[in-house]
Amino acid sequence: MEGASLGPLVEGSRVLVCCGTGGVGKTTTAAALAIEGARRGRDAVVVTIDPAKRLASALGLQELAATAHEIDRSLWDVDRTAAPGGRLSALMLDTRTTFDELVRRFALTSEQAEQILANRFYRNVAGALSGTQEYMAAEKLHELHEEGGYELIVVDTPPSRHALDFLDAPHRMTRLLDNRIFRLLMVPTRTSLRVVGGALQAFLHTVGRVVGSEVIDDVIEFFRAFEGMEEGFRTRAQRVMELLADPGTRFVLITSPRRDAVDEAQFFADRLAETETPVAALVVNRVHPRFGDERPEGLEARAATLTGKDDDPEAKAAAGRLAALYSNLAEFQEIADREERTLSGVQDRIGSATVVHVPFLACDVHDFASLRLVGHHLFDG
Repeated sequence: MEGASLGPLVEGSRVLVCCGTGGVGKTTTAAALAIEGARRGRDAVVVTIDPAKRLASALGLQELAATAHEIDRSLWDVDRTAAPGGRLSALMLDTRTTFDELVRRFALTSEQAEQILANRFYRNVAGALSGTQEYMAAEKLHELHEEGGYELIVVDTPPSRHALDFLDAPHRMTRLLDNRIFRLLMVPTRTSLRVVGGALQAFLHTVGRVVGSEVIDDVIEFFRAFEGMEEGFRTRAQRVMELLADPGTRFVLITSPRRDAVDEAQFFADRLAETETPVAALVVNRVHPRFGDERPEGLEARAATLTGKDDDPEAKAAAGRLAALYSNLAEFQEIADREERTLSGVQDRIGSATVVHVPFLACDVHDFASLRLVGHHLFDG
């Protein structure tokens, strides 16, 4: 219901995944959710996948590390009203470091791990492959959930269509491991390529002519070095899928009244509905407030009645100023009407999810004081 609080969501969830297009306040909302979790006595951590590194700025920090960093309580509990025992941590996803850790985890021997990590293909492009960042984000979420001991994990995802890649990343990993080309590249000896079919040989030959045979050798060596590790990756991907489907994992959709942002939010809500994953909450940032119930037409009519109706110069000037105020108010009401119409579609799509509106603020959100102000609108109803 509109105007409700996100407090129950923060208290009753283990994982909150924040999704939304760029520029709608998604990172700010993620930070505010984690702070509120800490204020309510929970051990909370917020992790950003956003390469723009806005989370550090929102938390008033110079930078974030790839490992969770606990933030001093005096920074987020300035008024000392938070519940005892709460903790707040934050980290920035480092795709390459996370991938390195995963290789070391699943390698059968230290020699196998070093062989992969030293591979030129791995060093140059593995961290930049399509979907790698999203899979490593899912892996980091699983790591924090299983080993971090946190009671609340808030994930700040990239813009929404990339966030869908994040949700699909474990499925994509299992599909890759089961792909015929991948399995053929795992053939132990180079001569065995002669018996796996002319199609693969032709493919490798064509690619080799473009990028060079040494690159092809590096790619083949890279995949073959994974021999025996694929089951570990497959099992891990399955556990991540189970975590994302767990009732304790909730999805928070963030948008603004902009038409393009609402279209993205509707797209994301529809995709989640296809997987029978409900949106737990909709946060609409930067909403124009409504001042009273009078319609714009009535306000404009009132402004018109005040214009040029008095012969006294002072009274005429005062009436003109009042008419301008009525016209200005009419514009605000018209904007509020338009935003309500724009938002009605996405609100219908998410059904019974909690809807919270955060109005335009008088200041930029760049520190804990301004995050506290955002929290007032999210949690105080």
